[in-house]
Amino acid sequence: MISKEEARKKINTLIERFEEQRDSYKRSDYNETLTRRDFIDPFFKALGWDINNEQGYAESYREVIHEDKIKIGSATKAPDYSFRLGGGKRLFFVEAKKPSVYIKGEVSPAYQVRRYGWSAKLPISIITDFEEFAIYDCTKKPNPTDKASHGRIKYLTYQQYLDEFDFIWDTFSKEKVLKGSFDKFVQSDKLKKGTTTVDRAFLTSLDTWRTYLAGNIALRNTIAEDELNYVVQHIIDRIIFLRIAEDRRVEHYGTLQDTIKTGTYYENLLKQFYIADQKYNSGLFDFKKDKISAAIQIDNKIIKSIISDLYYPISPYEFSVISVEILGSAYEQFLGKTISLSKSGRAIIEEKPEVRKAGGVYYTPQYIVDYIVQHTVGTKIKELEKKHASKASPAGGGLVGAISKIKIVDPACGSGSFLIGAYQYLLDYHKDFYTHNGKPGKGAKGNPLTPDGNLTTSEKKRILLNNFFGVDLDANAVEVTKLSLLLKCMEGETEASINSQLQLFHERVLPTLDGNIKDGNSLIDIDFYGAEIDFGEEKKIKPFNWQKAFPEVFQQGGFDCVIGNPPYVMLQNLDTREVFDYTLKNYNSAKYKIDTYQLFIERSIEILQANGIVGMITPNTFLKNIHSEPLRKFIIESVTMNEILLFNYSVFTAASVDTCVFIFEKKKATQRSILNIRKADVAFEVKNLGEVNQFTFLKNNRTDFNLSVSNKDEIILAKIKKRAIPLGNLCGAYFGIQTFDRKTFVSTKKENSNYQTVIDGGNIAPYYLQPPSEYVNYIPSAIKSGGSEKIYRQDRICIRQIGATPIATFVPTNIFTLNTIYNVYLKEEGIANLKFLLGIINSRVTKFFWKKNNSDEKKTFPKIKKEAILSIPVPDIANTKTDQQAKIIKLVDQLLLLNEEKQQTTLPSKISQIQNHIDYCEQRIDEIVYALYGMTTEEIEMVEGK
Repeated sequence: MISKEEARKKINTLIERFEEQRDSYKRSDYNETLTRRDFIDPFFKALGWDINNEQGYAESYREVIHEDKIKIGSATKAPDYSFRLGGGKRLFFVEAKKPSVYIKGEVSPAYQVRRYGWSAKLPISIITDFEEFAIYDCTKKPNPTDKASHGRIKYLTYQQYLDEFDFIWDTFSKEKVLKGSFDKFVQSDKLKKGTTTVDRAFLTSLDTWRTYLAGNIALRNTIAEDELNYVVQHIIDRIIFLRIAEDRRVEHYGTLQDTIKTGTYYENLLKQFYIADQKYNSGLFDFKKDKISAAIQIDNKIIKSIISDLYYPISPYEFSVISVEILGSAYEQFLGKTISLSKSGRAIIEEKPEVRKAGGVYYTPQYIVDYIVQHTVGTKIKELEKKHASKASPAGGGLVGAISKIKIVDPACGSGSFLIGAYQYLLDYHKDFYTHNGKPGKGAKGNPLTPDGNLTTSEKKRILLNNFFGVDLDANAVEVTKLSLLLKCMEGETEASINSQLQLFHERVLPTLDGNIKDGNSLIDIDFYGAEIDFGEEKKIKPFNWQKAFPEVFQQGGFDCVIGNPPYVMLQNLDTREVFDYTLKNYNSAKYKIDTYQLFIERSIEILQANGIVGMITPNTFLKNIHSEPLRKFIIESVTMNEILLFNYSVFTAASVDTCVFIFEKKKATQRSILNIRKADVAFEVKNLGEVNQFTFLKNNRTDFNLSVSNKDEIILAKIKKRAIPLGNLCGAYFGIQTFDRKTFVSTKKENSNYQTVIDGGNIAPYYLQPPSEYVNYIPSAIKSGGSEKIYRQDRICIRQIGATPIATFVPTNIFTLNTIYNVYLKEEGIANLKFLLGIINSRVTKFFWKKNNSDEKKTFPKIKKEAILSIPVPDIANTKTDQQAKIIKLVDQLLLLNEEKQQTTLPSKISQIQNHIDYCEQRIDEIVYALYGMTTEEIEMVEGK
């Protein structure tokens, strides 16, 4: 690898040569090709990049891709250089210009390179003519009217290269890129992240086009609601497919523009759709199936507006570099809305009811998709590699033949993100396999690799049809999944490669996926038809039988891998009661509160064949939620739990839902079966937390999946339980007042004698009660729950409902509470001392016990549950020395006074002094509690997290 000093010398030589003949290089006849060859190629070669592929890698593995440019008017159809690592991961684009171009001031080059980088979702890209070197932030949406300086984060001339050489080397040399310096640069404050990413902008465009089409079609045609949704989706999908094909050089650039020049634009567009059907055979253009599109009318201005939006310079999108994954992110949100018709026949775009009730649509981040695919599909392939020592061709069985039998399904496929991720994984695997094990066969059709080292279309089609399946309740989602997979299949194709298939093999380019991706309800079987239900509701529910839909899959026993991110919807929130009743009868996991994601877990396990693997991202509530106990038992009995991955952050930025990834294998667990518990931080650095045998969960209360309990923890917990009794033996726990309308019933003034002093969770801190400032209009008949006046007319302990561990203080008589507080009261007067119990509840031992047994694993709004409060262990009063109780009571009294004094103190030095005293009292309580449980020094250190 070239050294930094060698690189400096080589670039200095380039600088001197350019300086000597600068005038000749600045002439207009010194073109871009010469600039690349004489200066730009040597510049990056000096930085260690294999510019000319001297290592002889297959084209698909080159470090630097030189794009052949096609000029269409003022539009350039591909970036000049794409710098990559890791078998295809793009880092940045470089756009080359000749020295006569004024890079610093000209708008067009800047817009061009930003458009490429933004469309590919790259953080930065570069324009250079060697004389000038400009780095652009590509996270901000480009506009044709932007100045050349807009988004530019660094500008250098060739005369500054040596002065700035440390920066150039540390940021763009291959050696430093491999060590992560490029990543550090793009994540630094030098880049101010824009708010409009390409997927969000594309979603806005999709919504706009849908609105135009829906409104005009509803106005010009007599059409039903479901027909309108169908035809609008198909027109958009077809236009996007063909526009992408143009920018990828599969179709002639400007074909869609030709449709809006003369005549009836929609009729012209239909002709292009018919031609595409003959060429692609994808099902997307199947007019035997689609009886609606050809029979409708659309005004010219609507078609013109949409087509014009898709071309340079109006369009910010460069479809040649927009990945299918980026399109999928936009489409996932797009599918969350539907078109409905008003009584007057006007089209209305609105969020689907189930999406609205679920709080939105959450697109799974690509790194989560990749992780799940690697631990499911990747695991199955590794198993096959161990079984197959020989490396045979796809036609001859062996390893590749065995891989072709792997059946992968997403039972709620949405826009297809998981299937795309798995498809990409298999494409990469096969390309690597053939590259490193030779190319079987010499005939053009028998060779799975093209001359440039990519998979042939036939091979990509074979993999797609053999390995991938999907189901979704939304018919439009099914079409989008097909579109996404077909676009992925078409990546790397050219107009020439497609024409050769048509002419040489009489074979259309793409497969039809109707047999692989299907519309239906993954959770409701066709026995649902036996229920008495309105036909209109039945159409919405769409019962579906897996065995009939995929008979070949179930002839081999089921699927090998089930992957996905199923919908999170409470069935109680849906309008159809029949679905709720059906799941109660047909699912082990259905009990009282039924969330669809839990049903998907059970169904996914059922459709796996023996030794199949399911990997999903779901809410983590099933780990400990009381209503999920049947599901936990089903899991323990049905699968080997290979891994559960927890998160230190919210994966879905737009949603406050705590999630986990699980990997389960459909085989009976044994005493040697180990569940790996892992945790990921924001940078998605996955760390091992430990291992546990899943059968230990059977010993837990409600079969909770306690993932944070180690063997040493078990010893401590056992010691605590042995010397303690549950708090529920001494106390009851009562939830506060829940009114129908807080604004009506809670006031800052005591309006009349019905108004009682009241507090909520915000008034509660450890050993401190913030003075009440509100009153509740206490009318028992108007209270939804929490109306037992007797509870509020006595001293008690109050615990906030929200908290990772209980937050408690002493509350005197005659203070009422709202339903953000649990009231812990003595069952019998004199049975125990409340302040002694308060000291135990707020102790480190209780926090330790709580985290190991009762935590709901939520990072956002963790909730305290009543039964968990009553399970708190307290030292058996009968066996606790009176002086130990007295010491704790005295310390609690001190803490109550100290915290009150601290709140009333303003002098910083006095506050610090009081805090020191508070810390001492809490420490003394902990020491007494440790002694009560007979804990060793090592056990105390574990409790304290040391």
